Amino acid sequence: MNDKIHATNMSTRVQDAIDLKVPDRVPIFFDPSYFPAKYEGITCRDYMYDTEAFCTATRKFYVDYEPDMCLNPSHFLHTPGTAGELIGLNQILYPGQGGVSVNHSYQYVENEYMTADEYDEFLDDITGFTLTKYLPRVYKTFKPLGNVPPLKLFLTGAVGASMSALFATPDFVKMAESFYKAGQIVLAHNLRMVRFHEQIGELGVRTISGAMALAPYDFIGDLLRGMKGISMDMYKCPDKLLAAIDKVLAFLLPSAIQQAKMTGIPEVFIPLHKGADAFMTPKHFETFYWPSLKKLLMGLIDAGLTPFPFFEGDCTSRLEYFTELPKGKVLGWFDQTDPVKAKAVLGNTMCMTGFMPVSMLQLGTADEVKTKAKQLIDVLGKDGGYIMGPNSSTDEAKPELMKTWYDFTREYGKY
Repeated sequence: MNDKIHATNMSTRVQDAIDLKVPDRVPIFFDPSYFPAKYEGITCRDYMYDTEAFCTATRKFYVDYEPDMCLNPSHFLHTPGTAGELIGLNQILYPGQGGVSVNHSYQYVENEYMTADEYDEFLDDITGFTLTKYLPRVYKTFKPLGNVPPLKLFLTGAVGASMSALFATPDFVKMAESFYKAGQIVLAHNLRMVRFHEQIGELGVRTISGAMALAPYDFIGDLLRGMKGISMDMYKCPDKLLAAIDKVLAFLLPSAIQQAKMTGIPEVFIPLHKGADAFMTPKHFETFYWPSLKKLLMGLIDAGLTPFPFFEGDCTSRLEYFTELPKGKVLGWFDQTDPVKAKAVLGNTMCMTGFMPVSMLQLGTADEVKTKAKQLIDVLGKDGGYIMGPNSSTDEAKPELMKTWYDFTREYGKY
């Protein structure tokens, strides 16, 4: 088949599914994660530190497996590990760092980067708090920022200018040099990724997600308060938490819209972490999680974008809430949610992907993989609106089982 026609067919197939139409067959979605590294035979560290190695390995996977849709690999890689090390990033342990094997994924270090008694300061001046409190805690080389006086003092004009001497100290110079070197690495990486996206676009792979966002509650829980901290805040200072959620939403939404418009890719990836059934009561979900998440989703839809939330964990009890969203405007990625109930409740609301257990792709047999894929296609693929996908990261999946899964879906998933 002509490559251009092939690419057009793949793109149409994905869009038909998102629009809740019946495509020619069930499309296949892939989240790169570290599977291409292991398929290529390189370490996870090489994958995150060597941009060229990343591009070579990921492109090889695309050529050999031909997925219809793939999560934007730029989101996975974030920034090269070298840049993160240069600025002393504390929130990430890269492969080969802090006891993490070079052959395993990076680990996120969740912590209380904002204490409970700092809510007022955060609400009063988010920019000042970020500069003088948050950044010095998250980046080792940014510790000198803790000495910067309140930014409002710079409004004093000539008096404020006298404070510029602070930026000439050895610590500030070292910080600036580290940031500059890291910036050069990230710039070179970004330029290479532009060429990479052009190359995979020629293969017909639909790159999904031109931007990322977090649910406001997750933003505060993941990046500022930690799981323990934000869980206590729902009881000890609920009003301040709700005020912070509103503040965060105010900049998360326009930022995501701007990112997506810049890339020209309409889907916005939203990994949801702390709103699953096991993490909070229905009452807390209704109060702290769903209202702001719904505003985020609706804001993206109103801007002509397609939210792509990843419902991590089991969200079966939350399904009815999602029916409040407009039909055919959201692509939902599901982890452990009951697929039968998901289809029954959301089949006329949103296109769904996921549900395929990655544990089966790692430890199962070929027959088990085919049986499970058939079940998902029979249940979720009925009348369209389903894109075959893993329920989570495929880091440890066996290449032969991935191939079995893809081949079976292409053969059995025809409408």
